[in-house]
Amino acid sequence: MILDGEQFGRYLTGYERTAWRFETQPTYTMPGEQESLRLWRAGKPKPEGHNAAWHETVRSLVAAGKSIGRVRTVRQPLTEYQQYQRDWGIPGNIAAGEDIRILDLTGLDLDLPSQDFWIFDGVTVVDVNFRPDGTLINVDKLENPNVDQYIRWQETALAHSVPFNEWI
Repeated sequence: MILDGEQFGRYLTGYERTAWRFETQPTYTMPGEQESLRLWRAGKPKPEGHNAAWHETVRSLVAAGKSIGRVRTVRQPLTEYQQYQRDWGIPGNIAAGEDIRILDLTGLDLDLPSQDFWIFDGVTVVDVNFRPDGTLINVDKLENPNVDQYIRWQETALAHSVPFNEWI
């Protein structure tokens, strides 16, 4: 079932215990990030309140006793977008309470998909589909996913990743 932004938002904030994302794209071309990316490229300081809405969401989820995390895959050399996220995006997300780990796939051959996805409470799977340039195609809540396969991918990603602060 293709979800619009409001529907996906209900999954993203309405889960009971755990939300976990697997990120595979070398670049995400998100309209709301373009100005920040431009400033980062120019060597400007990070603006006050950068990504504040997401940080507030994460803080409220964690305060409610929920966990939220992700594994971000990378390959060396990092893309420009991955460098931007390393410098400006990920540290603030971690400070807000998100558990972010990095899986450097350089030289590794693991049984993992090239597909971004979320798992909510270990039962609900939402694929996030992108074009090769990193623009969003859609967000698809899977009706009858093989949840066990997604959990195996999650376990593999977690077993081979390291906390962001250890990776940098």
